[in-house]
Parts: sequence; structure tokens; C-alpha cells
Amino acid sequence: MPAIAAALALAAGVAAASETTGDYATDLGRVYGGYQRMLAMKEACDTAVPPARAANEKAFTAWQARHRALIQDLQRRVTAMIRLASKDPQEYARNLGKYEGEILQERQEYKDLLLALGPDDLSEQCQRVPEMLKGPGADLGKVYAAEWATIRKRK
Repeated sequence: MPAIAAALALAAGVAAASETTGDYATDLGRVYGGYQRMLAMKEACDTAVPPARAANEKAFTAWQARHRALIQDLQRRVTAMIRLASKDPQEYARNLGKYEGEILQERQEYKDLLLALGPDDLSEQCQRVPEMLKGPGADLGKVYAAEWATIRKRK
């Protein structure tokens, strides 16, 4: 069970993927962490720069639509990994709650890091979100291509 916690834990402040490990759980955690950091960025911008909220919401909704299949597959795999590590439905429910709580805590920590950038820096970044979400750095399939190669080896 500790392997799941380690694999799904989001390393706050960690940039995009660097090298794939070839380990399913670790690479799945890395991609899922990238997705969670995207959510944290949106949440931080919504909080700190309300005037950018409408444009960012529209851009984020479009980004999620482009990545819908990938995000659904990612969430399905995370849930399946937790289910496989649980001996019965009660343990699964406990584990799911535990890991979802840890994921939300890590996302909040990353959001707090972004909010700590200061109003000017964060405002500038938040104004660029719509363009950033259209760029290659926001394409989870490409940024994490090596990790996806490992992940997709398992049905």
C-alpha cells in the first residue's frame, strides 16, 4: 500500500515530467500529478485574479474537452489501482477516501505555492493561461509521452 501513496503523491513544485521510470504506479502518479497541477493553477488564478476568471474558465473547459479521453483514462486507472490494492469494498472505500484526501492536500499545497508568487507575478501568469493551455506544454499526452507509453502497456 505505501507504493500507491508514493506513486500518487504529487510532488509540489515539481515541474513537468523528466524521465520515465518504467514503473506503472510511479509513471501513473507522475501524469496524475501533472493533471492535478493544472487544476491547482486554475484554482489559484480563480482566487487571485478574478478579472481573468471568465477567460480562464473558457480556456480550461476547452482544454479539458480536448483531453477528455486522456483524463478519463487517467482517473479510471488511478481508481483501478486503488481497487486492486484493497482486499474488500470497505477497505477500498477507506483507501479511496484516504488517497483522494492526500491528492487534494497536495493540490492545495501547489496552489498555495502559486499564490505565494506575489500578486504581480501571479497576475501576469494568470493572464497568459488561455494561450498556455493551447500550447504544447499543456498537452498531457505529449509532455508525459514516455510515462503514457509505460502506462498503456497495462490494460
